[in-house]
Amino acid sequence: MTTEIYLDSNATSVVLPAAIAAATDAMGQRYGNPSSTHGTGLKAKAILDQARASAARLLGVGPGRLIFNSGATEGIQTAVLSALVALRERRDAGRAIGALLVYGATEHKAVPESLAHWNRLLGLNLTLHKLPVDGNGAHDLAALRAVADQAAMICTMAANNETGVISDLTAIEAVLNETNCNACWMVDCVQALGKLKLDLSSTRIDYAPFSGHKLHAPKGIGMLYVRAGTPFTPLIMGGGQESGQRSGTENMAGIAALGAVLAALERGDTFRTHAELCSFRARIADSLRAALPGVVFNNPFDKALPTTINFAVPGLSSRELMDVFDAAEVRVSAGSACSSSKAAPSYVLDAMGLPLWRSAGAIRLTFGPLADEATIAAACARIERCGAALRASCLIPSERTAVPHDGLLQLGVEGACSWMVLDAASRSCIVIDPLPEHTTRIEAYVRCQNYQVQAVVCTQPNAGRAQLIAALGRHYNRAADADEYGWPANAAVIAVASGAAASAITVGTQVLACVPGQAQRAYLLGVADGARLPAAAVRFAFSAQITQALRDVSTERTVLCPTRDDGNQLCSGTTSATQAITTADAQLDSAALASFLQAHPDARLIDVREPYEFAAAVAPAPAGRPALSVPLSRLAEYASTWLHEEPAPLVFYCRSGNRSMKAAQCLRRLGHPQAYSLHGGLALA
Repeated sequence: MTTEIYLDSNATSVVLPAAIAAATDAMGQRYGNPSSTHGTGLKAKAILDQARASAARLLGVGPGRLIFNSGATEGIQTAVLSALVALRERRDAGRAIGALLVYGATEHKAVPESLAHWNRLLGLNLTLHKLPVDGNGAHDLAALRAVADQAAMICTMAANNETGVISDLTAIEAVLNETNCNACWMVDCVQALGKLKLDLSSTRIDYAPFSGHKLHAPKGIGMLYVRAGTPFTPLIMGGGQESGQRSGTENMAGIAALGAVLAALERGDTFRTHAELCSFRARIADSLRAALPGVVFNNPFDKALPTTINFAVPGLSSRELMDVFDAAEVRVSAGSACSSSKAAPSYVLDAMGLPLWRSAGAIRLTFGPLADEATIAAACARIERCGAALRASCLIPSERTAVPHDGLLQLGVEGACSWMVLDAASRSCIVIDPLPEHTTRIEAYVRCQNYQVQAVVCTQPNAGRAQLIAALGRHYNRAADADEYGWPANAAVIAVASGAAASAITVGTQVLACVPGQAQRAYLLGVADGARLPAAAVRFAFSAQITQALRDVSTERTVLCPTRDDGNQLCSGTTSATQAITTADAQLDSAALASFLQAHPDARLIDVREPYEFAAAVAPAPAGRPALSVPLSRLAEYASTWLHEEPAPLVFYCRSGNRSMKAAQCLRRLGHPQAYSLHGGLALA
């Protein structure tokens, strides 16, 4: 039984059971070609005719055309091609055409890219003009009025896919009428189907694309409305299907499924009412406020679809929020699903003028009109679970002091690393090479766990210490003067393995020693033997590079913690150059995992997701075996321990297999031969 709660319906929706049954019937019983005139073909044609008639009634098509196609992208392409071909014909006939292809700044990327594509191929050389929106995502009507007489085509949307903001189509139409604008007008109605009342023939909308998979039909089926008398050029020519408007044998399974959804909309007995959907949104919003202090909603609820919530949380990236929600098996997205894999701010929220932290940290949570009470209640409980996990990891403010962590913590950004040496018993720590980007995170971590920072040291002189020290306030030990590297003037003296004297500072039971004889600063971390730090006792070295001086005071089991990690290797050894590791022999697929664990009862299963993901997780570990939480940020600490133990097989896993492969490769580079990654991660397990 699945524990997944799917809240990404603006990307795609679960398929209505009646739609699945209709598609199965079309494939299994009424499988004929609707262009055939025999009985089997006529049965298929009946499905097509019924679906078209239902859509025509729901959308108020009137005398306009309604063409079945593969979905919204094809519909947009067809509409743009049709309008631009008509423009070229008009221009070639010596008639005036506008100079601008106007589109809303928050349109789906398919719109401006289609405009640019056909504008170039048809040789029109018109100018693409982005129509601005206000802070609520509404089109700037004054800006539209200023360019309406120059517009050759205008593209807006009924409701935005990222924010759910509903466009004032009546006001836009009024502007077009007032300015005597004769440009073709396309309205993207993808998110409107089943959520907004549409009466297309009563408007001057020329083209309206729809996509079935946004409203509980399968992918690969959609519709395009074309107003009566509006120019039309087929995108696909061939067999003459759809009255010659869209050739290619019809996708009858998809049409049957979409027909079942449309029939359900007409009956009014399947989907939630607007009031019920608003109630669901209010409950989810309340849970977000309770779980995530400071949460800000990026869409105005009174001007948006009730099924869309777009939010951001101060101090948290969209990646962190995505990860913790996904661990709790609550499926949300960062902005548009078409671009959520790209680490970039939302262009929709940027166009609304929102600050960068909100557009870069945005999460889109969407449910469909098929949502039920049980799903919403479970979602609210999971959201609260995510909040608790983030509080325990010191990523959001907590009234309680978190359980202190022990050992070594790595923070990375764009190839550079910050390190924290933590001692839970004494509540003290040392920060090495703090990056400005990590100041807020380190300060929150120290404050949340009530640590006292003994020193902030760097491997380069004057390397950004001041910003962190100012942020730490009372949590920084200011008792001793420090040099330009942050090294305390009152540091003790200790002998290292080369016999040379080195200065050292203490954190808990360990010492951090400054390596003598180095042109650049390097540090050693280990447990001293009296006034000596033997090479075998050096667990970690912090340096920009491996030098002979470093090798003289460490062993092959010493882990190098780099100041830069451009290769995303996390850490390496101090005694040899890094070797490339092949991925094939380091991977286990889910089918092989159970037999591998049975053959290796001493194997350890290790979850490398971050602590907040581990805490929020609701699904059991793969193969039903308990797992150890070792996030990549703490891998160096655990790697050092494993290298000093009798080797046992290590099987790393994460959500997708990407992070676990990095962990397995890192351990193999360090000399641990039995490190593996679960291929495909939990997503495929």
